[in-house]
Amino acid sequence: MAMTQDATTGAGSDQHVVLGKLTSTYGVKGWLKVYSYTSPMDGILDYPEWQLRLDGKLVDRKLAQGRQHGKGLVAQLDGVTSREQAEQLAGAEILLPKQSLPPLDEGEYYWHQLEGLQVTTQDGESLGRVAYLFETGANDVMVVKDADGKERLLPFLPDEVVLEVDLAAGRMTVDWDPEF
Repeated sequence: MAMTQDATTGAGSDQHVVLGKLTSTYGVKGWLKVYSYTSPMDGILDYPEWQLRLDGKLVDRKLAQGRQHGKGLVAQLDGVTSREQAEQLAGAEILLPKQSLPPLDEGEYYWHQLEGLQVTTQDGESLGRVAYLFETGANDVMVVKDADGKERLLPFLPDEVVLEVDLAAGRMTVDWDPEF
């Protein structure tokens, strides 16, 4: 059982995942800085067809070229050749239709698949729903929020903490003390 990071909280819509964001311009030839939510970071460059969401509107754009620059990424999109054109796209979210994501092996999950799952203990006690996930380096962590808004941080450790994931039923069974 493994997870692949694909998006952050509030992932697009039911049909899309948010892969990243165009943050600001880079240079004068239409390049943009890219903040990637994918793991590894440059995985976002593996998708040549992007949908950009800016001010609630979706625009299709092709990735002309992209590369790592320092600790981040920069990209140029087809038809964007000036700083002024790039400025108009700064702040746009980069979306990908979910059906464009590569299939995973059995027991592997994208983060967007786990968000919203009902989390229960082995004894059937509800802990809440997976609100979002984040990386810590050692392992990924799920933030589980109950109806009262209380948050629990549970490590995503298959076979240790996470015993079962049933996407069809919308639930996850965990080995976790509800008092913790």
